[in-house]
Order: sequence, then structure tokens, then C-alpha cells
Amino acid sequence: MPHVLAISRDRTHRFSKVPAESIELVAGIGVLGDAHAGTLVQHRYDVRKDPNRLNLRQVHLIQSELFEETRARGYDLGPGDLGENVLTSGIDLLGLPEGTLLDLDGPVVRLTGLRHPCVLINRFRPGLMKVMLEKVDGEVIRKAGVMSVVERGGVVRPGAAVTVTLPDGAHRPLAPV
Repeated sequence: MPHVLAISRDRTHRFSKVPAESIELVAGIGVLGDAHAGTLVQHRYDVRKDPNRLNLRQVHLIQSELFEETRARGYDLGPGDLGENVLTSGIDLLGLPEGTLLDLDGPVVRLTGLRHPCVLINRFRPGLMKVMLEKVDGEVIRKAGVMSVVERGGVVRPGAAVTVTLPDGAHRPLAPV
């Protein structure tokens, strides 16, 4: 059964986030008390490009199965290390289409796109970018998680069930946001 394994947040713009016992999601804003919360873009790089863009990166989710892959390749990672707010288990987040709703046992987020790995990953752990960004048959595969916006607020705790609702109509694969 898909579920939340761990949750994290950080008030400052650092690469990693601090694991917590719970986080509160606020509709249209993101994670209460997190540096990336807000209706407008909060990611420092994106703010420099256009501070008036909507924030499509309110909540960052990563599947824990990625950590199994990184461990097999020599990188031991834990909750919050890659800056994610929600660490899931039992769900292929990267394979879901844009607009998918994830019900986190009450709070609901809508997937907006893929996190594009940046150079900070290699600064965090030299060489880790090769795991997060791979080329398969000429196609770039981004593994650093998915981004979302909060549709319905509430408290998220480890152990929360994750229910997936696919969007109506034609499905578009997630693209970097």
C-alpha cells in the first residue's frame, strides 16, 4: 500500500530539509514554515528569473525506492537529504502524469512536474548527479522527485496512506518545472 515514509521541512533555503514528526500543508501555499512556501515562486534561482511566476514547486516529493538505488551505487541518503518534503514508499511518482492528485490521508497535492537536478546535488555528494540525471536510449531521465501544489490543506504524518487519482482526459508526462 503506498504511504508516506517520512516528512521534512526547513525555514531556510538550504539543500537538505530537517525531518519532522508532521507538516501542515496550506492550500495554494505549500508547507507551513518551509522556505519554499508561497503563492509565487520561492526557489532562489527561479526568483531571479521571474519573481512573479506562480509557485508550482510548493511541495517536493521523492519515492524512497530512489534511496535504495542510490545506496546500491554508494550513496547512503536519508529523509530530507535531497530537500524533499514528503518521502513516499510503494508508488512510482516519476511515472505519474501531470495533474495527478495525491491524497495524503486528507491533505491533497496536485503534481505539476519533475524536479530538475541542479549542481547542488554534486556539492552535497560528489558524483550523485550521475544517479539523479541519467540518459537512457537518448532520453534524459530525471530522478530527483516530483513537484506539486497543495489543493487541500491539512496535517501529514509518516504512515499516512497515499491515494492516487489520475487526471481526466489525455495524460501528459511530467516535465521539469
